[in-house]
Amino acid sequence: MSERKRIALLIDCDNVSHNSIEGVLEELAKYGMVTVRHAHGDWNHKSLGGWIDRLHPHAIRPMQQFAYTKGKNATDSAMIIDAMDLLYSGNIDAFALMTSDSDFTPLVLRILESGLPVYGFGEQKTPQPFVDSCSPFIYTENLVAESEVPSSKNSAKPVQRRSKASLRKDSALLRLLRNAVEQSSGDDGWAHMSRVSKYISNNSSFSAINYGYKKLGDLIRATELFDSEMRNNGSALYIRDMRDKP
Repeated sequence: MSERKRIALLIDCDNVSHNSIEGVLEELAKYGMVTVRHAHGDWNHKSLGGWIDRLHPHAIRPMQQFAYTKGKNATDSAMIIDAMDLLYSGNIDAFALMTSDSDFTPLVLRILESGLPVYGFGEQKTPQPFVDSCSPFIYTENLVAESEVPSSKNSAKPVQRRSKASLRKDSALLRLLRNAVEQSSGDDGWAHMSRVSKYISNNSSFSAINYGYKKLGDLIRATELFDSEMRNNGSALYIRDMRDKP
């Protein structure tokens, strides 16, 4: 068995809510071990009060950054420096950035150039350039437990599970899924789900969670446009585009 990835989670506490941290850590557990957990912000500021309560329970290290100049985001600079130090240390296999700030897009591109994946987490207000640069990118509202969902009318709510009709109307989604299955399939048209998932993660910021599904396989089957088959005593899921039936 291959070693699990060592992941560095860097949090921009100025631009993302604390309510989803549990969900973020649970999601990252699918990819590896979160060996570095740094939360950046000015901890003298009252707005970070909610984050303070989350630090010790989740072994997150607070990184103090004073706002030396009014109007300048010192947290961004400190977080970028932190990321580069970790990158050059050679002790990290992947990065996870929890922020809704598009200013980190160049950082993501730099990390990708070094051959390391970047998992993005941010609120629905996150600008598209940052979303597109990560793989995958998950909206944090979809990772918040019901008990943590803000009651404010202006607060973004978790996405509802998309119906079959809704999924079928999403031409970009269907193109992505069909292309992934085609590129990952054998001569018989069947593709192992792990290969389909890997192809998608290598080519887009897509995450089934943003459509209301915990697993990619669940979303694909919900479209009812693909045949599915369990093999190897129920341990392997294979997918085939129904249009490719003999």
